[in-house]
Amino acid sequence: MINEIFMPALSSTMTEGKIVSWQKSSGDWVEKGETVVVVESDKADMDVESFFSGYLATIIVEAGDVAPVGSTIGLLAETEVEIEQAKQQGGTRVKEEPANDSSSTTAVATVPISSTTETQENPSRSNGRIIASPRARKLAKDLKVDLSILKGTGPHGRIVAEDVEMVAGRTSTLVAPVAKAPTPSAPTQPSIIAPPAPPSVASTSVTSGQVVPMNSLQNAVVRNMMASLSVPTFHVGYAITTDNLDGLYKQIKSKGVTMTALLAKAVAITLQQHPLLNAAYVDQGIQYSSGINIAVAVAMPDGGLITPVLANADKMDIYSLSRSWKGLVDRARTKQLQPDEYSTGNFTLSNLGMFGVNRFDAILPPGQGSILAIGASQPQVVATDDGMIGVKRQMEVNITCDHRIIYGADAAAFLQDLGKLIETNPQSLTM
Repeated sequence: MINEIFMPALSSTMTEGKIVSWQKSSGDWVEKGETVVVVESDKADMDVESFFSGYLATIIVEAGDVAPVGSTIGLLAETEVEIEQAKQQGGTRVKEEPANDSSSTTAVATVPISSTTETQENPSRSNGRIIASPRARKLAKDLKVDLSILKGTGPHGRIVAEDVEMVAGRTSTLVAPVAKAPTPSAPTQPSIIAPPAPPSVASTSVTSGQVVPMNSLQNAVVRNMMASLSVPTFHVGYAITTDNLDGLYKQIKSKGVTMTALLAKAVAITLQQHPLLNAAYVDQGIQYSSGINIAVAVAMPDGGLITPVLANADKMDIYSLSRSWKGLVDRARTKQLQPDEYSTGNFTLSNLGMFGVNRFDAILPPGQGSILAIGASQPQVVATDDGMIGVKRQMEVNITCDHRIIYGADAAAFLQDLGKLIETNPQSLTM
């Protein structure tokens, strides 16, 4: 039997993928569950494994090439005798051929390690396992929907979030950020820059007048920023004195604590008192988040931005949070983040302070209600409580909010409480 290897859907928003590398060569034996190819989506490089054993008879889409989700990228032969037949068949294939081709070959189910893709023969299940996207599984758990009763409508019969919502009697709130207006559960795309990354290839090797094509991640950012234009937003600024926070940072920096973690922790604790700032607009009303997941963007070495997420930041101690952040940044820079590590943010931090920027506006990411832009902490001449003149370190923060659900007073109250925490009780961030 000759089986097709399809371009897998690594996320609900992915429409095409790029072959980073084939882990096997034509003629090599592939064990069931063994990685056969590495695919680049718009956010990460993912290993793809085979559900079946066989010989990699022919590679249709070579490394470096792009193919639509569901198209055939290779053929797997169960026996050596079938290898030549598969090569001939592969030679007549068009790279863009859709996965639901009516030919007699049987679809090989290939799945990224972090997610799953289905077979044509059994759309929503493979070897007794329910095939569903990570987001669909999370939504099914939240809405108490039994995935075993669903028939998937995603690529190759995969169960997607919309299938779960339909059974639960809800209209879709999970929308691909590249295709529709922002919704709360859509993967969050970066609109900001966090710790500086090495210069991108495009910035160091271009010549005057040259047009350099954008990579997958950069194109994803473009699409999401265009989607953000449909949201009515407003900005509120606030000055926060950071002398006490800076003093705390100096005390615990040697233990691996980062300023990013301190700021994320401070925001997360403040959001406990202001759940509206952690919510998002949906057609049905206001979608309140079940957890406080803080996204902070990272600039990628080859261009583009991605937002690693510190999940449940309010519940983690500052040392664990810092370790988690370091791991996220390392995996982001090597494109090894899993989908739930960059697509589950509820509130985003934008920090350009390390560049000396004192104040700026951040663009609201799709599917979120707020984003906080953080400037540099700098010495400022201020009037003290006793009427004298003194010097204090202050940083300007500026929040961008979705005005459909959040109003000026809501944003101001949040910033006031955040400032109070940082100025008077930063030690509480270590508890």
